[in-house]
Amino acid sequence: MADQRAKLTWRDDQIPVSDRFDDPYFSLQNGLEETRHVFLAGNDLPARFAPGFHIAELGFGTGLNMLTAWSEWEKSGQTSPLTFTSFEAFPMAATDMARALAAFPKLSQWADRFLSVWQGGFCDLGTLHLEVIEGDARTRLPHWHGQADAWFLDGFSPAKNPELWGADLMQQVADHTALQGTAATYTAAGFVRRGLESAGFEVTRAPGYGRKRHMTRAVLA
Repeated sequence: MADQRAKLTWRDDQIPVSDRFDDPYFSLQNGLEETRHVFLAGNDLPARFAPGFHIAELGFGTGLNMLTAWSEWEKSGQTSPLTFTSFEAFPMAATDMARALAAFPKLSQWADRFLSVWQGGFCDLGTLHLEVIEGDARTRLPHWHGQADAWFLDGFSPAKNPELWGADLMQQVADHTALQGTAATYTAAGFVRRGLESAGFEVTRAPGYGRKRHMTRAVLA
C-alpha cells in the first residue's frame, strides 16, 4: 500500500494539496465552514439526525467532514453511535491528518480523540462508528452492503478526478442510499448532476460556498 498513500505538498504550511490531482483537500478560504455549508446544510443536517443515522462519503481525505459531522452529532444531543463510512483510494498518514486538522481548533477535542486511536480501517469511538474502506470506490462500493441516509460526495475536482464522478458510480451511490436519503457535493458540474438524476435522485442546484457560485443537493425519490 505504500505507493497508494496520499502524496502531498503544503500551501501556507497548513493546507494539504494532492500531488496526484493538483487540488487542495479543503477550501482555501475556510474548510470548516465549507463543510458545514455543503455537506451538513446540503443534507439538512443536523436537523435529520436520529438514532441509527448513517453517513457515507466518497473521499475521506483529512477526516474534516467526518469530524465536523461527529461534532454536530454530539452537540445535537445524540448519545447513540453515528455510523460513518468513507471510501478513500489514497489514504493520508495520521501525522499529515494531524497537521491539516490543526487549522481547525474548534474541532480539536474531536480530532484529538480520533487521532489518538486511528490506525486505519474501523474504529469505535463510542458516539462514532467509523469505517474507512481503502481502494477505488468504483470497485469497492458495489460490494458494500450498507445503506446511507446521507452521502458526502467529496472527491477532488471533477475536472481533475473524473473517475470519482462517473454515472456508474453515481448509480452505485443511489443503490446504497436509503429511501428519501440525500447526497450533497460542492460541485455543480453538469455531468455530475445528470449522473445523479439518471440514478434516480431529484437534483437541485443551490448556492455554493465562497467563490463557488453553485453546489448540488440531491434526494432519492
